[in-house]
Amino acid sequence: MTDKKPEAQGIARGLTNYGDEAFSKYLRRSFASSMGYSREMLDRPIVGIAQSGSGFNNCHRHFPEMIEAVKRGVIAAGALPLDFPTISLGEVFVSPTSLKFRNLMSMDVEEMVRAQPMDSVVLLGGCDKTVPAQLMGAMSANLPAVQLVAGPMSTGRHKEHRLGACTDCRRFWQQFRSGQIEEEEINVVERKLASTAGTCAVMGTASTMASLTEAMGMMPAYGAAIPAVSADRLRMAEETGRLAVQLIGSERRPRSILTQQALENAVTVLLALGGSTNAVLHLAAIAGRVGLKLDLKKLNEISDRTPVLVDLKPTGQFYMEDLHYAGGIPAVMRELRHLLHLDAVTVTGETIGDRIENADPWVDRNVIAAAEQPVRVNGGLVALYGNLAPKGAILKRSAADPALFETEARVVVFTSLEDLAARIDDPDLDVTADDILLLQNAGPTSAAAMPEAGYLPIPKKLARAGVKDMIRISDARMSGTAYGTIVLHVSPDAASGGPIGLVRSGDRIRLSVEKREIELLVSEAELEKRRALTPDTRHHGTRGYDKLYSKEILQAEDGCDFGFLLDDPCSHGTPGAAADVPVERAEAAPAGESAADAPVRGPVVVGR
Repeated sequence: MTDKKPEAQGIARGLTNYGDEAFSKYLRRSFASSMGYSREMLDRPIVGIAQSGSGFNNCHRHFPEMIEAVKRGVIAAGALPLDFPTISLGEVFVSPTSLKFRNLMSMDVEEMVRAQPMDSVVLLGGCDKTVPAQLMGAMSANLPAVQLVAGPMSTGRHKEHRLGACTDCRRFWQQFRSGQIEEEEINVVERKLASTAGTCAVMGTASTMASLTEAMGMMPAYGAAIPAVSADRLRMAEETGRLAVQLIGSERRPRSILTQQALENAVTVLLALGGSTNAVLHLAAIAGRVGLKLDLKKLNEISDRTPVLVDLKPTGQFYMEDLHYAGGIPAVMRELRHLLHLDAVTVTGETIGDRIENADPWVDRNVIAAAEQPVRVNGGLVALYGNLAPKGAILKRSAADPALFETEARVVVFTSLEDLAARIDDPDLDVTADDILLLQNAGPTSAAAMPEAGYLPIPKKLARAGVKDMIRISDARMSGTAYGTIVLHVSPDAASGGPIGLVRSGDRIRLSVEKREIELLVSEAELEKRRALTPDTRHHGTRGYDKLYSKEILQAEDGCDFGFLLDDPCSHGTPGAAADVPVERAEAAPAGESAADAPVRGPVVVGR
């Protein structure tokens, strides 16, 4: 038996194969030398820096300075840092939605980490979908990796108001829509909402994912909440570079960090933060890359025993910079230690229990409540099931009106985003404050590709009458910066044949948060009739990534990942499928012919 050949390091790792290994090394060194590196530097191990800076990503505009700080740490620890670009997803700059391209970015990260010679990698992201994409790619590649995030932006000011990106942008926009402020003032606010580099200053999706990355152990302690403009953010970048060198040759790889225990720790922290609903999708997708499944019923169990401890917008009064100075994620986890798996190992080598013990014991109770005196006694999110959502739906109850939690009401249906835009402010719209607004065909298999459209606006005539919240239901998502009694991620989605696509205006829906139920009060016989007449509205891409997306996208409960990227595809749903049983649906009406007038042209079978 021959000994296994040791794995090459540095510039000799993963050589391009020309049939002559010595020539391959010679050629690679010669091209690397053209960048001015000495032979001594080229003989060092390599730390890759996967960076997602872009002119279309305002959150990441300080990345050049952060990259230099990472490089300082890497060089000081004896390795060679080489940064490389990947796809960048600036949340508000990508159409139709950044979620559609999260999987593409994850593939970019995975393949470039595999293909290029590096011994470990620093993942530098921040804006909503970038961190999930990087973690998904890292889990699949399984090279030693550590996450570094942009950090939250600092708050601005408008008159007596403190401003922190999009929770406040929605608050002022509601005031503008309801006639409380004029166009001149909303234009002034627009220029003050995002005043520095960094991600949204509230517990939106970017801040939530940064916090959960720290909670699952994929970054050093305090790495989530340091403000983007702070010198501490650069010191964290330097520390991350040093850590990346320490990881070389280590068994502390992404798949050994994200265990079932680490996943449950992340879910517990998510619920204690009152974090973004988008995090449920992203955690499911990240977990799927290592063969784990985020069980929404388990999420309910954890939610029932986990208090909300952090008083941040969009549900509270503080901002991410306040969380950092209040003690950060270690202080939150200290309050949750009786609910956490303390022996879960982190990327630094310490356990979660060690990390809590080593953290500064000081905490600001105005921002981080004690477990015995929580902001609310149960978790911020809850999963709902019923004949409207057989595979589940999500409600952010910490951002909702408890008076609406047990409701039966009439439904006003919008069949698409275009229909919503055309009718929501129509003064003749048949709607009252007691109705439920429902949006169809905004899920993952629709042409809309699951945008953050679940935050349906209050009809203008109701907003002007003082209505601030209504039950809103959709197969879409909602920004983590938003708030309201909003049911999201209804699965299966309408375009794939899910029951939400069978709802008609005038139907009645019963919501019970206490029972975790959402029921459409229509007989099964009537729903069968509607199925036969409901057109197939799934998006069918014609080329390139659009075609791949439409063929492979999974439903919300599987994180909207692609089926072929999962670690164990057999344990998850079928791409594009709506349910476990075939459903007959009408073909889409030809152009110029309404769905109501379209004849049934033969069944289209989905969900098989």
